[in-house]
Amino acid sequence: MFEEKKMISIGNAPCSWGVEFADDPRNPPWRRVLSECAAAGYSGIELGPVGFMPEDPTVLADALAAHDLTLTAGVVFSPFHDPSKWNDVLDRATRTCSALVAHGAQHLVLIDSISSRRAPTAGRPVEAEQMSVAEWTAFVERIRTAAKLGTDQGLTVSIHPHAGGFIDFEPEVERLLGDIDENLMKVCVDTGHHSYAGFDPIAFTQRHIDRISYLHFKDIDPEVKARAVGERMGFYDACRDGIFCNLGKGDVDFPALRNLLLHAGYSGWCTVEQDCDPAGPTSPLDDAHTNYKFLSSIGF
Repeated sequence: MFEEKKMISIGNAPCSWGVEFADDPRNPPWRRVLSECAAAGYSGIELGPVGFMPEDPTVLADALAAHDLTLTAGVVFSPFHDPSKWNDVLDRATRTCSALVAHGAQHLVLIDSISSRRAPTAGRPVEAEQMSVAEWTAFVERIRTAAKLGTDQGLTVSIHPHAGGFIDFEPEVERLLGDIDENLMKVCVDTGHHSYAGFDPIAFTQRHIDRISYLHFKDIDPEVKARAVGERMGFYDACRDGIFCNLGKGDVDFPALRNLLLHAGYSGWCTVEQDCDPAGPTSPLDDAHTNYKFLSSIGF
């Protein structure tokens, strides 16, 4: 059992402290996020939105070392769907890659952020608007360009489906995986977003286990999900309503996922992401500790 557990390392991410955008004045101090992440038992942490943590490598390296934390990944959560924002997206990707390389982190995660065209149909795959052929082709090329930026610097790049974006539902994920070479782009499974979209994250993981390089652990409160889908609730409204509950309290079968990953020989990082409102009523430290205890209790 000891050797099995050592195959998988568990980290957390700034979004579990409500950090979605670097310039949100409600964000907690970055040093507090590092301190509380370590205090809750985690050995790794993601970069968060570029600009939240210091971009001076020496400053951040010293802080990570002080808390015995490994920088695991960086996420580019940006509107890949919007060609008018491409220069900004590329800038974020470039700066994120620089930070990851400076700290020896491995994973660059690409996420198409929420679109006003898709937000009302989050969780409703049949109703979701689809891109035209020309839009899709250009969209894929932008993702491919960002992926190559990472792989050219030795990073492992993965696509991450997200509620309210244009890579949300399984058919879109499958289509993208078919359009971009697996040597250029892997998959980051997010258990919560997959469930939010109405699909089975365990079955998807099993089907694509050879292409999965990284995982985000979220759980979904089924009652809140039903309400969010039924009322066409916005993503951040759903977060405030508690759609992402503590791990083990929702509809994701984490023991089954653990068994699948260990049987497949998965070795690497799995990162807890319990998206929340930075001004919300819950304590991120308490949630982080509760989630760590749950994962430990089932053998992670």
